[in-house]
Amino acid sequence: MATLNEAERIVVKIGSALLVDREKGELRYDWLRSLIADIADLRKQGKDVVIVSSGSVALGRGILGFGQGGLPLEQAQAAASVGQIKLARAYEEALGEHGILTGQVLVTLDDSADRKRYLNSRATMETLLSLGVTPIVNENDTIATDKIRYGDNDRLAAQVAMTVAADALVLLSDVDGLYSANPSLDPTATHIPTVEYVTPEILAIAGDAASIYSRGGMKTKVLAAQIATQAGCAMAITLGSVMNPLKALQDGARVTWFAAQTTPQAARKNWIASMKSIGVMTLDDGAVRALQDGRSLLPAGVTAISGVFGRGDPVTLADQRGNALAYGLSRYTSDEANRIKGHKSAEISEILGFDGRAVLVHRDDMATHDQETQDE
Repeated sequence: MATLNEAERIVVKIGSALLVDREKGELRYDWLRSLIADIADLRKQGKDVVIVSSGSVALGRGILGFGQGGLPLEQAQAAASVGQIKLARAYEEALGEHGILTGQVLVTLDDSADRKRYLNSRATMETLLSLGVTPIVNENDTIATDKIRYGDNDRLAAQVAMTVAADALVLLSDVDGLYSANPSLDPTATHIPTVEYVTPEILAIAGDAASIYSRGGMKTKVLAAQIATQAGCAMAITLGSVMNPLKALQDGARVTWFAAQTTPQAARKNWIASMKSIGVMTLDDGAVRALQDGRSLLPAGVTAISGVFGRGDPVTLADQRGNALAYGLSRYTSDEANRIKGHKSAEISEILGFDGRAVLVHRDDMATHDQETQDE
C-alpha cells in the first residue's frame, strides 16, 4: 500500500470545519500555515501535491453576516463568490511564503461527467503540476446547483485523485479514522487501521456526522474510498485538527488506510480499453514505431481518419493493414483531425485557426491492444 511516505502524487482534502472557525466565521490562519509547511516539505521530497479545499461558503457567510444555519441556494452561491476570493488569497499567501506558486481550479460535476471537460481539467492540472504549481481545487459553488454538484468534497477529492492519477488521497477529518461504531456514542468502538476492501459491512458501520460547515460524514468518506481505491489510489482518513497534520501522519499518527485495488496507470488504461471505439486513425510506419516505444500520437504520423467523433471520444489506432494497435481518447474532432493529419504540430494553429494541443492522442490517454487482451 502506498502510504504518505511512499506516495509520489498526493491529493489532500481539507474540510470547512478545519479551515474556518465556526464561532467567528474566520479562517484559522495558524493552522493553515502549519498545513502549508507540511505541503512544502512534501514537495521538497519530490512529491506532487494537489489540494482540494472547502471553505468558500463558510468564509463568505461570515463576511456577509449570514450567521449560522442553513442558507437558501442564492445566498449560498453569493457567500461562495465572496468567500472564494479570500480563500484563494489565503492559499496564495501561505504557499508564497515557501516560494510555491498556486493555481485555482473550480469544477462542477459536469466537468467529470462530460469526457471533453474531464480531459481539459486533467490536462490543466497536469500542466500546473509539471510547472511546479500547486493546484487548489474546489467545487464551483457560485454556479453549482443540486443537479450539477458533487454534494460533498470527499467525493470531489476522490474524483480529483482519479483525474490526476494520484497514488495517495488524504482526507483530513475531525476523527482519526474509521471505527467499528461511532466513538462519540459507543465507548467500546474500536479503531480500524486498515481496510483492504470496501465491503457492504464497512459501508454499514460508516455513520454520518455532519455539521453546517460540512456536507459529509464518515459514510461520504467511505464512499470516496470506493472511488479512489478502484482508481488505484490508497486513501487515508486521519485527524486534521492538530497542527502540522500531514507531518503527524508521516510520523505515525493514528489513521485508517484504504488499500488501492490496482495502480492509477492500470486503472486508467482499463477504463480507456473498456470504451467502444467510434472512429479509426490509421498510422504510418513511423507512428506505429512511436506507439510501440510508448510515445504519443502526433498528427504527422496519421494517414487517414474514419468515423465521426468529438474531442475526448474513444478511437482505434490502426496500422496500414487495419490491425488495431491501441485505443485512445482523441484530443480533436474527426473534422479537425482530418484537416491536420500528416502535418507537423507547429502547423496546427495555422490550419485550424486556434492554438490546439500538439498531439492527437496523448500516451496517457491510450491503452494498447495487447493490454486489453491481457486484461480480459
